[in-house]
Formats: sequence, C-alpha cells, structure tokens
Amino acid sequence: MLDWFGRWMATRLQSESSGYEPYTPSDPETLERTLRPGDVLLVEGNQRISGVIKYLTQSTWSHAALYVGDVLDEPDDGSERPRLIEVNLGEGCIAVPLGKYRTYNTRICRPSGLTGPDRRAVIDFMIGKLGTRYDMKNIVDMLRYFLPYPPVPVRWRRRMISFGSGDPTRAICSTLIAQAYQSIRYPILPDVVTLPGHMTAQSTYSRREVLHIRHHSLFTPRDFDLSPYFRIIKPTLEYGFDYKLLNWQTDGEEMRNAQSVPEEPSATES
Repeated sequence: MLDWFGRWMATRLQSESSGYEPYTPSDPETLERTLRPGDVLLVEGNQRISGVIKYLTQSTWSHAALYVGDVLDEPDDGSERPRLIEVNLGEGCIAVPLGKYRTYNTRICRPSGLTGPDRRAVIDFMIGKLGTRYDMKNIVDMLRYFLPYPPVPVRWRRRMISFGSGDPTRAICSTLIAQAYQSIRYPILPDVVTLPGHMTAQSTYSRREVLHIRHHSLFTPRDFDLSPYFRIIKPTLEYGFDYKLLNWQTDGEEMRNAQSVPEEPSATES
C-alpha cells in the first residue's frame, strides 16, 4: 500500500505545469555540438516539484543531469541515443536522450581543468549508479514537496531539500552528480580558508553553510552555477558571434511589412 501511494505521489509531483514557455529555447544541434562528457546540464523544469525546488534554492534551475557523450549503447528501436544520466523522483537513476530537454531553458556548467582519467571516472561512477531506484515507501521524502511555497526560513531550506532516509531515496538529482565529482576530489563550492586567490566566507552563517553543503547530499543544481570551479558555457557564443551580422527590425518596418502583405481573396471573389 505504501509503495502504491508513493508511486501516486511521484506521478502527481512530476505532472507538468501549464503555460510554461522557454525564454530562450536551446538549439538541439548546437547544444549537442557544444556539450562535452562530464559537463553538468542545468534545466529549468516545469513540473510541480520543480517549482518547490526553485523556491527553496532561490534559483532558476531545478534539475541537473550529467552529459556522458556516446558511451551508452544506442536503443534497439532506433530512437535517440541516451547521452544524459540523471536522477528523477519515482524513477531513480536513468539515462535519457538530449532531446528530452529540447524545449527547456538550459545551462552548461563545465569543470575547469578536468583530466581525462578523472573525467572517465566521473562518467563511470554515474553509469555504475544506473538502475538505482527511488524508495516509494519513503513517502515522507515526497510529502514536503506538495506545498508550493513551504514557510521555511532561509537557513533551513537546504536541509529541507535533503531530508530523507538515505542516498538512494534522494529526490534531488544534483546530489549524485556532486557525489561523483567528490569521488575524484574535484571541488564544487569554495573551501573555508583564508589564502590568496581563494574564496572565503565572510560571516559566521556563511562559513557554517559552506561546511554543511560540503556533503554531497546537500548540493543543489544552483551550486554548479555558482561554483567558482565550473565555467558557464553558452552555445551561441562558442562558434563565433558577431552582433554586426544581426538583422534588426524596427517598429516602422514591421508596420510596412504588415501593410504590404496582400489580403487573401474571399470565397465569393475566387
């Protein structure tokens, strides 16, 4: 009964919100050409749970997936090859094609200076987690996401996201990616040190917060965006961009173009 109830809750939480439209939709071909294995793809989701995660993290990004390239086999049915590994509520760790996020706002976060062996180790870590399932009986993990805007103080919001019984039951996708990078000792958030050239936390609350979120279970998609060790890659700028080549249309031109369009003949005239 608990398992059935958990699946019902997961389905409700993953239902999409109506009226979502990406501000700058990604060009799938350019996005695929830009991505490199090991990149973290952040997604602005439009599911019910996405709105709660964006509220709790105070961020645009509610989902994260790891790009693994062509290491996974092509499906037998001829469909698109899965190139992303992600963790979804109710599904666990799965591989999905890049086309899944064709109509979403996305952002590429690329680890700087990552070596080839470490890149492969991160990918192997994620591949090894494929098939890890979400424990539907742990319904306490899901109940808190039914509140659209939980009245939770800022200092407790991150802990509310990670609250659960263990790693396999985490609803937040970014925790597994953080665990993969921590397995090769690659930093995501800054260390709390006072050294030239290092980021430092100025307040007692900031230092305590950074110490808390060093554990992989407390990382959120927003942390890859804010990390000083991940570069933000924008596909439209990677292959040459010249603003002088843009064609701008003024309001007057729009009016003239509208007036110059011939009207279609009516049924009686034809």
